[in-house]
Amino acid sequence: MYRNFFPMSASRLDRRTYILKELSHLYSPMIQANPLDRLFHAALQSDEEFIQTLQHVLKNDLRVSVRELSEKSGIAQSTLYKILNGKRSPTLSTLRMILNAVRAFSRPSEEAFIGLIAARYVLESIQERTAVIDGQQIRVREYPVHTFEDAIVAAVRAEREGAIAVVCAPIASSTIEQVVRIPVTTIIPKDSVQRAIEAAARKAWL
Repeated sequence: MYRNFFPMSASRLDRRTYILKELSHLYSPMIQANPLDRLFHAALQSDEEFIQTLQHVLKNDLRVSVRELSEKSGIAQSTLYKILNGKRSPTLSTLRMILNAVRAFSRPSEEAFIGLIAARYVLESIQERTAVIDGQQIRVREYPVHTFEDAIVAAVRAEREGAIAVVCAPIASSTIEQVVRIPVTTIIPKDSVQRAIEAAARKAWL
């Protein structure tokens, strides 16, 4: 599905350098855009950093109230107010409950999509552009690629753009699974593309 972009004489270091160069400008914005990542890293820094980040996430990323966070997390509103006002440090269990609640608020919405990474001829053979899981219609966004390296970069870009899962060729799947945090499903064989899309959607929806 992906032809070899590099000549046979190219070293493994050349391939690694190419991939790292292409991904370097994607990783930092992607991490900054993920509320869970920001909260986790802030918690490792200090209580003050965590409180400031949590306030920003609730107001700007999730747009939820303390009451809604309380209902989703199971933490009393009074406890959350004390944490947000710096009057109480979150315990490990409280931190876990907050992170789980943020993850729940961040579940896929009607804008969710599956990233389909494949050669152009495979993309042109697909008739369906959506998958329906539990009554929820999930669209497919295509990422045409020509090389193995392109596929890896496309997967990171898809995750950054909001993909809940990606579908790709088997040759790239094991590597892609190491660089993204969303589910990865493989296409085996070409006529199973739609089944792979549906499998990816189910993985992301669980």
